[in-house]
Amino acid sequence: MYISCSTVSGAVSGWKSNQRYISRIKNKRILTIQEITPEDTWSIRQRVMWPDKPIDFVKISDDDQGLHYGLFRNERLASVISCFVNQDEMQFRKFATLVEEQGQGLGTHLLNHVLDVAREKGIRRIWCNARRDKTSFYARFGLHTTGTSFTKEGIEYIVMERSLE
Repeated sequence: MYISCSTVSGAVSGWKSNQRYISRIKNKRILTIQEITPEDTWSIRQRVMWPDKPIDFVKISDDDQGLHYGLFRNERLASVISCFVNQDEMQFRKFATLVEEQGQGLGTHLLNHVLDVAREKGIRRIWCNARRDKTSFYARFGLHTTGTSFTKEGIEYIVMERSLE
């Protein structure tokens, strides 16, 4: 069974009025997506993306200007993504799901949420720097490679994008 909502108007205890969220119940597991702080993202970013680096390595200088979303499974933060809007473009960065939660569709729910938010904001282009081994995941959402790539800390990244027009 799935239950889903997109806006709360004070109907759920503990939620601010009009706070955007998605809640789904599947096999008695509650999934909720909500806006979070940059600080909330750092631990998962570090554990998943750069476990051998200090926490400061995963902080972004403009984190305070981003939109950060977290997917909670049974009230436990399991996946994070950070979005940065520049006019009619949005870049999503630092998309990470706890290793033990991967392969269960959590990242799919979270990225679909970000795509919905981008459309609501009138974003015309969404893009990311995808690790080469993750490009097939992003392709499932209509993102395609641009031909631009780079290497950071020995990991190859491919710029991927999608038009939302």
